[in-house]
Amino acid sequence: MTPAARVQTSIELLDAIIGAARSKGAPADRILAEWFRGHRFAGSKDRRAIRELVYSAIRACGPMPATGRAAMLRLAETDSTIRPLFDGSKYGPAPIAEGEAAAEGGVAPAWLTERLRGSDIVGAEAAALLDRAPLDLRVNTLKAERATLALPETAQNTAAPHGLRLPTGTPVEQWPAFREGAVEVQDTGSQLACTALAARPGETVIDLCAGGGGKTLALAAAMDNLGRLVASDTDRGRLSRLGPRAERAGASNIETVLLNPQQELDALAEFVGLADAVLIDAPCSGTGTWRRNPEARWRLDEKELQRLAATQSHLLDLAAKLVKPGGRIVYVTCSLLDEEGAGQFEAFLARHPGLAPRETDLPLGRNRKAGTRLTPFHDGTDGFFIACAG
Repeated sequence: MTPAARVQTSIELLDAIIGAARSKGAPADRILAEWFRGHRFAGSKDRRAIRELVYSAIRACGPMPATGRAAMLRLAETDSTIRPLFDGSKYGPAPIAEGEAAAEGGVAPAWLTERLRGSDIVGAEAAALLDRAPLDLRVNTLKAERATLALPETAQNTAAPHGLRLPTGTPVEQWPAFREGAVEVQDTGSQLACTALAARPGETVIDLCAGGGGKTLALAAAMDNLGRLVASDTDRGRLSRLGPRAERAGASNIETVLLNPQQELDALAEFVGLADAVLIDAPCSGTGTWRRNPEARWRLDEKELQRLAATQSHLLDLAAKLVKPGGRIVYVTCSLLDEEGAGQFEAFLARHPGLAPRETDLPLGRNRKAGTRLTPFHDGTDGFFIACAG
């Protein structure tokens, strides 16, 4: 493909991504993967270049652009190599018309930028949300130790007890250590959220929003496969992916429980008042993960944010019923908005005066009311709010 053809292809893919964001359809990475599968003529260099163009254009836009072409024109304002490729050549984009407008830049849509500002995410803190994320691994202590694990490439230790960091794009899924379950891909902030729960062998631990089980596997390792580890979720598809991952990791103390929304207690009745620890990795806006999913900024609106906050409140109250006296609840969101983090947890404590905040003693992050907040700018992790009560 010529450079101009790559730009035109990227514009068409951006149109598809914008349309999917409007309709809450497939995410950008899936749209790209499907296009690459259907266009085998695009070689590895073409695929890398197109992916780079698409994601750079997404990051260059604040509000959702009207078209992929407007998004690419926005990128051309900061990348001088792109504008000359609007040359009208075969398979390339049409020349830029006089007065043709580029998309608007910024960190996010205006309403969301203001919400971030209200949570003290401004300036360099806000800009860092659109940086490229590194690739973090967690060494699975059921099978290996960080100090002695041999990998094909040199990795740096992170602040997480079993964390390693590699450059973005490192093909770890091709490594024997990954295929054999010795390492898992997991952001350092996510690893620290599991550390905050301090799960111990022999305990009864509930991962209330287990999803695909990334944090569940970390908890199983911390428990050394001893005790009961309940992975529950309302999403059957995501929960079904945990079984093969657990088998690869050698995690044998996990039991899965499928929940019905708003009726979760029916499926978890046997654990009421008996859990030593409950982890709530709550559904959230994902503002702390924009480095990985930058088009997520375009999918969120105020109504959805309100719905998510209501779900978070419900899950916190559910956890309070499950935990035993003296037990602990760890609340986690990958959001940097106080209404999903510090404010949400503060309201929970007010509703449950029998619970009090506990220190998490994390090696990264800064205090945010009763919890700890990690940010890409200060901590080099995804953005997280982590708090403990008991």
